[in-house]
Parts: sequence; structure tokens; C-alpha cells
Amino acid sequence: MNSYSLFRRSRLRLALWYAGVMGVILSVSGLGMYRAMVQTNWAAMEREIESIAGTLHDSVEPLLPPSEEPTAVLQQIFPDLCLSGQPCKATPTLIQRHTIGISDRTTYYIRLFNHQGKLLAFSPNQPLSLPPTLNRTSWQTFRTANGIRYHQFTTILHSANTHDLADEANADSSWGYLQIGRTLEHFDAEISRIQWIMAIGLPIALSLVATSSWWLSGLAMQPIYQSYQQQQQFTANAAHELRSPLASLLATVEAILRIPQSNQQDMQMMLHTVERQGRRLSHLIADLLLLTSLEQNSLEQYLGAKPFQPCCLNDLVSDLTEEFLELATAADINLTCQIPTCEVYALGNESQLYRLVSNLIANAIQYTPRGGYVTVSLVKSDYTAVIAVKDTGIGIGLADQERIFDRFYRVDGDRSRKTGGTGLGLAIAQAIAQKHQAILKVESQVEKGSIFTLEMKVLSSK
Repeated sequence: MNSYSLFRRSRLRLALWYAGVMGVILSVSGLGMYRAMVQTNWAAMEREIESIAGTLHDSVEPLLPPSEEPTAVLQQIFPDLCLSGQPCKATPTLIQRHTIGISDRTTYYIRLFNHQGKLLAFSPNQPLSLPPTLNRTSWQTFRTANGIRYHQFTTILHSANTHDLADEANADSSWGYLQIGRTLEHFDAEISRIQWIMAIGLPIALSLVATSSWWLSGLAMQPIYQSYQQQQQFTANAAHELRSPLASLLATVEAILRIPQSNQQDMQMMLHTVERQGRRLSHLIADLLLLTSLEQNSLEQYLGAKPFQPCCLNDLVSDLTEEFLELATAADINLTCQIPTCEVYALGNESQLYRLVSNLIANAIQYTPRGGYVTVSLVKSDYTAVIAVKDTGIGIGLADQERIFDRFYRVDGDRSRKTGGTGLGLAIAQAIAQKHQAILKVESQVEKGSIFTLEMKVLSSK
């Protein structure tokens, strides 16, 4: 299967999963918010109805004498109410008088019943389809013939003389009932607006989630795709590095097979070539195994290495300078070292640190022209030790400085043997630095030289 198609399908699958999960979360959250808003508005409306009913109840109840004719009493208390069984002349003063500042008089209506449940009086704006008999349920919600919903609240009224003795649970001790209702047109309109907002907003939100999920899945897959590309590049580079010595080795073996047994001198030279190419292959494979072990954090298993121990960085710099002095002299390069008088110790694996610094020194000598200088220095600053390898070599461009620590990467971009090496030295050095929680960085200018610095935490100094 094409790798691009595979990653594209994986990205699509990841995006669909993300969009699906986010869609479920948004839908559940939206439904929860919708229910919460409906319940909140409904509870607020009922509290408002109860507040109006309480205001009217407290205003009317002290004025209700039990001995008088109910109709006459109601005409005195509520002159603007319509009396049951009599012509109704609507004059808009009742709600304004008793509920001014509390509610809209066109929204609410009032009904009064005697203790037997017979309708005595009502406000002119009550729904026409309401029955003349009382439903003693505290809260009722109903829909009229024209489709408008209403919600009403019923409370008990007592006369002034029997108020102290009355038990509201006993209907016979009551004077009657007060019923406050309101239309639900505004409430239903508000709920309808919320439903429309959710019906339009949820698909828009889901489309945005789908778009963002595709973008986020791309971001999530990008490191994987880059890692895959790097793995492909590594495989190609490793194959290239292995192919050259193998081809040379096979060609030499074929030549040996054709040489007469009597020509021992030529055979001896070719056997040396086979040995040299074999060692080159062995070193390349050893470097690859070492780098892989470092990156997988399993070097201890591979080499049987001991845990980190105190290492004297003074001895490390001094020994490596002395070790490379002969090579530098042969290349006509002035190799020097600068170390402090006090001993500087860092916690680490000594063989790995030797390999790290030796790779830096070898690279400096390798890329410095004849007559140049390479200086290895050790400086202690507070709790940090800095090992610097400075050369006057060919330098490294800014574009290449970001990639020189990649495996098999070379500044010149070719695979010639003019400079030797396999392109793994700096990659191994960087892996060792990361394993020791150290910082390896480079500063360089083309044709002026480079400075590689290794910053490590100091364990102690003596």
C-alpha cells in the first residue's frame, strides 16, 4: 500500500473519531444546557406567579368579611372584575392597581371562587375556554382551542374573622379561592428561539469541529509521518553506506579468485583490502548499534555498562588531546588544550563521554585545513562545566547547523571518501549528550571555523 495513502487513511480515521467524540460531547452538552435553560425559565416564571398571588392574597384576605354577600364584597374590593352571570364591562385598572410593577396586566388574569368552587369573578382577559368550576390542583397547565398555552396557580382565601382559626388544608374553613394565571406565549416563543439557535448552531459547531479535527489530526500525524520519512531516509543512507564497502569487498574477493596461486604478493595486497573494508563495515554496524541503543535508552543492556559514576573532566580532556596529538601533527594541525587547575567532576558514563568528546575532536581535525588550529578547553562556571572544541576549519552554514546532528547527514551532501567517516559521529555525540542531560550545540561561520560546546552539570570540584 502506498505510504501516503496509508497516512491519509489514518488521518481520516483519526479525524472521524475526534469529530464523533466531540460531536457527542457537544450534543450532550447542548441538550443539558437546553434543559437547564428551560427549567430555569420555568422555575422563574412560577416564582413570579407565586409572588403575584402572594401579593394579592395578602392584600385581599383582610378585607373579606364572612357575613356579607360575596358579590357585593367583590364589587367593593375589585370594582373592575367581571362578576359571574352578569355583563362584563372591561376597564383596565384592576391589574394596574394590585400588581403594578410586578407583571404585565395583559399577560396575567385573576379568578375568584367561593369555598364550594363556584366562579364568582374573573378578569376580562381570562381565556374564554376556561371552565366555570374550580380545579383545586395548585398548578395547572393547559392549552386553549387556539393553541395558546396557559399556566395557573390556585391558593386558598380566608375571611378576616376566621383567618386565625382556619386551617388551609380544610376547604370548609376557607372563604374561597384565588387563581392567578398567565399566558405562556412569551415563554414558548423564548423556548422556540432557543430551539432554533440550537438547530442552527449545533450543525455549524459540528462542521467547525469536523474542520478542526481534520486540521488537528494532520498535526498529530505530522510527527509520525516525519518519523516515517526519517526512517526511510535512514534506511536509504544505511543501505548506501553498506553498499559501497560491500561492493568493494566483493570485487576484491572476485579478483582474488582470479589471481593465480603463485602470485602471493598481489593476493596479500587484496586480502589487506578485504580486511580494511571488513573493518569499515564492522565499525559502521557497531556505530549503528550504539546509536540505536542510545536512542532506545538500552545501552546498559547492550554494553553491560555500569550506572553513572563521577568522571574527572580534566583527565578526559587531557587524555583525548594527547591521544589525538599524533593525528593532528600528521595533518599539520596545531592541537592544544586548556584545562583549569582544580579538578572538575561530572556524573556520567566515562566511556560514553570519551566517545562524545573524541568525535568532536576528530571532526575538528578532519575539517580543518593544514596549518590550522584546534583548541580543546574546559571551563567551570557555577554549577556547570563547559567543554569546548574550537577549530579554524571550513565552518558550517546556518542552514546546515540545524541538521548536522542527524544520522548520515553531511554538510557537503555527498558520500565521497575524501573526508572519511559515515556521518554518524555527531549523531552519536548528540545521543550521548541527551542521555547525560547535557547540552551540545554549535556556533560556526563559513571559512572561519566552528565551536562545539558541551554543557554539563558539575557534580563536585576538588
